[in-house]
Amino acid sequence: MFLVTGGAGFIGSNVVAALNDAGRSDVAVADILGHDGKWRNLAKRELADVVPPAELGDWLKGRRLDAIIHLGAISETTATDGDLVIETNFRLSVRLLDWCTANATPFIYASSAATYGDGDQGFDDDPSVAALKRLRPMNLYGWSKQLFDLVVAERAAKGERLPPQWAGLKFFNVFGPNEYHKGSMMSVLARRFDDIKAGRTVQLFKSHRDGIADGDQRRDFIYVDDVVRVMMWLLATPSVSGLFNVGTGTARSFKDLIVSAYSALGAHPNIQYVDMPEQIRGSYQYFTQGEVDRLRRAGYNGGFTALEDAVGAYVKGFLNRPDRYR
Repeated sequence: MFLVTGGAGFIGSNVVAALNDAGRSDVAVADILGHDGKWRNLAKRELADVVPPAELGDWLKGRRLDAIIHLGAISETTATDGDLVIETNFRLSVRLLDWCTANATPFIYASSAATYGDGDQGFDDDPSVAALKRLRPMNLYGWSKQLFDLVVAERAAKGERLPPQWAGLKFFNVFGPNEYHKGSMMSVLARRFDDIKAGRTVQLFKSHRDGIADGDQRRDFIYVDDVVRVMMWLLATPSVSGLFNVGTGTARSFKDLIVSAYSALGAHPNIQYVDMPEQIRGSYQYFTQGEVDRLRRAGYNGGFTALEDAVGAYVKGFLNRPDRYR
């Protein structure tokens, strides 16, 4: 049996779908379904159980699992409840790490590119304690992920016991089906698709930096299918452990992303550039790009989908259909 925490969420539900597609119906999900329609992400899936996160400790007693894929977290970069974020993102992660260590169970967990902060220290997934301590996350979410990365790194550096396989994945800008419950944390493409389809103007931020054009702020956009392939490869390759960036290694602009959606619909772009709010101008990231050499050196050769192809698959296969769910 597999346990996927956050399994009703965006990336988690896509992992559950991949496990089902691989013939595994013995998949348990730990998540809070709430009232925002997250259950729809799992409506087509085969599940062995749905466990409230608060009951995980009791649920795990006496169990044997093939792996824990730990994706559950408060992922809003605007979160302000420090106690709740630390309990959810950090302390629960430590408890699951300890359980996997004691029960010799592979443990794959979500870190985040938010740990890199403003990017001044680069985007190198160096797993050493010294390198991690140089990073300065800009928000509570990124800091909580950074704290847990350091716990794992420090145990590894001291030669302390860890699960037989462990992997921390620093996800960059993931987009794709089943992100619809995320509200303001959805990808720009998902948030703006209905406007694109209806022919309404799509607004993007102007640039407030010399040498960077309006709409040319860049991110390492990665399609969720590529993220899932990395995790499925890890599950099939138990000899690989480590901390890895999961991005494409190629930064693309927000304009590229939106123009690709227009192209997928055969429509002419209708983009308006508006001033960035003054309160975020000083902290806004103009560029992120994951260095993925460490993942490739570990043996991953699955490649990554080009932005235009990924957007086309998302638009034609999901966003432009009555049923958008995987």
